[in-house]
Amino acid sequence: MRKIIVVIIGLVVIGCKSKQAINQINKESEINLVLNNWHKAAAEANFNNYFNAMTDDAIFIGTDATENWNKSAFIKFAKPYFDKGKAWNFTALERNIYFSSDKKTAWFDELLNTQMKICRGSGVLVVDKNGNWKIKQYVLSMTIPNDHTDEVVKIKTLIEDKEIEKLKNQTK
Repeated sequence: MRKIIVVIIGLVVIGCKSKQAINQINKESEINLVLNNWHKAAAEANFNNYFNAMTDDAIFIGTDATENWNKSAFIKFAKPYFDKGKAWNFTALERNIYFSSDKKTAWFDELLNTQMKICRGSGVLVVDKNGNWKIKQYVLSMTIPNDHTDEVVKIKTLIEDKEIEKLKNQTK
């Protein structure tokens, strides 16, 4: 009798762990679908699908130091590209997804194939009131091979020294 109880408890524990693993895989699949469809919407210049994937209070941080937009400012920047029928085309090469303990917040990082070559995207998704994942924050960064950092810094210096001074003066 004791062996039967141990076996039953073991099966219950294994079943629960399997259910948790399946739930984790399903949530990762949902997020991959949201992000892949979001990138696809940009490639197809599908304005509504692209911006509907974001929360109303979403933030988009671009590759330029001045690109830190709330959703309405990002829409204003991006709409002309979408209106021309050509936004940007990013394809995920690699993606890592992580979850909060309540599984209602996820953050990720991804390497992307873009017209700028490899870029890194990272961000946060949240579950909305309808149970759908929405992008709350997205950060796009260009990668720089370590062996060429000095060359890139030289290119950036003239422009970004001015931006550094401007930002320093804002904090005084």
